[in-house]
Amino acid sequence: MSEAVAGWRRALAVCGGVVLVDQVAKAIVVASLSIDQHVSLGLGFRLANTQNTGLAFGIGGAPDLVLGVTIGALALVLLWFALDPARPGLWLAVGLLAGGALGNLADRVRTDAVTDFIDPPLWPTFNLADVAITLGAVVLVLVSLAPQPEQAVKSRRS
Repeated sequence: MSEAVAGWRRALAVCGGVVLVDQVAKAIVVASLSIDQHVSLGLGFRLANTQNTGLAFGIGGAPDLVLGVTIGALALVLLWFALDPARPGLWLAVGLLAGGALGNLADRVRTDAVTDFIDPPLWPTFNLADVAITLGAVVLVLVSLAPQPEQAVKSRRS
C-alpha cells in the first residue's frame, strides 16, 4: 500500500473515531442534564449542558457565517492533504481537524447549536470536538514546520 493511501486511511480512521466519541459524549450529556444545568466535578471543573450558537468559545456569529467558515477551513485543510497525503503526521492533523469540525457541524445541522459540556474554571465551556480541533491545529503547525525527508537530506549535503 502506498504512503498516500495509508495516509488517507489513517486520517479517515481518526476522523471517524473523533466524531464517534464526540457525538456519544454529547448524547450522554444531553440525556443526563437539562440545558444550562451543571454538575460539579471538583477542582472548579463542572460538567454542563451548554448550547453554543456562536463561534468558538461563544463568540457571536451569524449561523451562515459559522457554517461557511467551518466548511471553508475544512476544505482548505483537505485540499492541502490531497496535495501531500504522504507527508508524515499530516494524516493525524487532518483526521483530528476534520473529525472535530464534523462533530460540531453535526450538532449545528441537527439543532442549530453546538453542545458544549466541559466547563473548566476561568475558561469558556467546550467539548471533545473542540479538543480535537485544537490538537489538530497544533499537529498541523508542527507538521508544517518539520522539514520534509528530502529537504533534510538536501540540507545535510549543503
